[in-house]
Amino acid sequence: MEHIFHSIKLSKDSKNPLYTQLYEKIKEMIVHGVLAAGTRLPSVRQLAGSLGINQITVVSAYRMLENNKYAFSKPGSGTYVAKMLPLIRPRTPENESMLTDELYHQDDISLIHNGQIKINKDTVNFASATPNPDLFPVEDFKQALNEVLDRDKGNAFGYQESQGFYPLRESIAKILHQSKIPCSADMLQIISGAQQGIDIISKAFLNQGDYVIVESPTYTGAIAVFKSRGAQIIDIELETDGPNLKILEYNLNKYRPRLIYTIPTFQNPTGYSYSNFKRQELLRLAEKYNAYIIEDDYVSDLDFELKGFIPIKALDKNHRVIFIKSFSKIFMPGLRLGFMIVPSELLGNILEAKHTTDISTSGLIQRTFDLYIRNGFWDKHYRFMYQIYKERYLAIVKQLDENLPDSIQFMHPGGGLNIWLDLPYGFSISELVKQCAAHNIVFAPGKIFYCSSSSQKLNHIRLSFAAVYTEQIHEGLQKLAEIISGILNKQNQYRNMPVL
Repeated sequence: MEHIFHSIKLSKDSKNPLYTQLYEKIKEMIVHGVLAAGTRLPSVRQLAGSLGINQITVVSAYRMLENNKYAFSKPGSGTYVAKMLPLIRPRTPENESMLTDELYHQDDISLIHNGQIKINKDTVNFASATPNPDLFPVEDFKQALNEVLDRDKGNAFGYQESQGFYPLRESIAKILHQSKIPCSADMLQIISGAQQGIDIISKAFLNQGDYVIVESPTYTGAIAVFKSRGAQIIDIELETDGPNLKILEYNLNKYRPRLIYTIPTFQNPTGYSYSNFKRQELLRLAEKYNAYIIEDDYVSDLDFELKGFIPIKALDKNHRVIFIKSFSKIFMPGLRLGFMIVPSELLGNILEAKHTTDISTSGLIQRTFDLYIRNGFWDKHYRFMYQIYKERYLAIVKQLDENLPDSIQFMHPGGGLNIWLDLPYGFSISELVKQCAAHNIVFAPGKIFYCSSSSQKLNHIRLSFAAVYTEQIHEGLQKLAEIISGILNKQNQYRNMPVL
């Protein structure tokens, strides 16, 4: 049997990722009867070794086979060819109008609408910070879903209490203890994603004209929410280890803001992380000036270089931090599921704001995710996604180190999903967008992450690796570096032209 798999040939020069090539090869064997129903496929280690590829590549290919019903897995036994083949479904055109869940209708989005940027299966997508759909744990989630429907029947479709399904809150509290955040189920509020969490806090806290402090640059979704509430936004420039504390205190003293919005670990879009000193100082200043901190824990669990940053909430002795976390970057973003840890004295206002927003988050989704965690599926999927993202992170920083011109600055964040490139002053980002689009490469222009034109800097770009395959990174970044060099050379030639 093993000689059949030795005949598989994969091309690292192909635009198709290695794991999709492997999936197609094995699928073809199954469809044509080369592999009979019930045949046990080689172990991940065996197949990776015989083909000279990464084990993650094999895991991803096997997962695609399972998701498309060509194979099934037996815990502790292996992966087997399925007895029933899936129906052949017609291919549907891919949605080319959506660049990413985080880019709003800024100037560069017009390039999508008029056809200059198109997103398709061949796009090298450094713009989106949302994982590829083929990495979603469909089969495990379906198993948990079916079990909930059998167990709870019609109760699964009823409203939950606004605070959230209590067993799910218990499960999340256990996960949080691993992050050194002591909390109980009673302190947790289930929300429909981090964006809703920011909106609920804003409803509970902000009136027209109230002040909010944010990092500059920061997550565009938070800016949009605060502006929708009529808040006055004070942006503090972010240094590589957090905000400038003197400038922060000056603004706290002058404006007395109700809220400080922060992403202290592997920040979006920069990837920067607060030093432990600045985390402690932020808490001290919030207490001194009677402000509350919104800690948006974007992707602190994607710590590839073992930085070991402690969440600000874990240091919060005076109940100044509202901690928000979404599962979207690890799990399935379309489920819209997350949670907040809310100080007890604020919980009543938060519950009221949540109830007026949508009464409660989907009871079926909450019950299913609770069972998904309790059955060990969450831990398994997290480990899988961690290895996928780590592989991509190491590949992207390596290629940037090797290919970028010396005048382009960036730092290794050590984790997260984003790399922030600092290009020379006056560099034409709009020209870079257009030339990269012509080569089917997209990224996020840095200017969209600033809350006002006065604070906006025009010489940054954000590269995300959540939606770009490892096999695409080498070719994509080589071309990106080549285009950047070409624009730099052209600008330098123009500057050096003699004045007549």
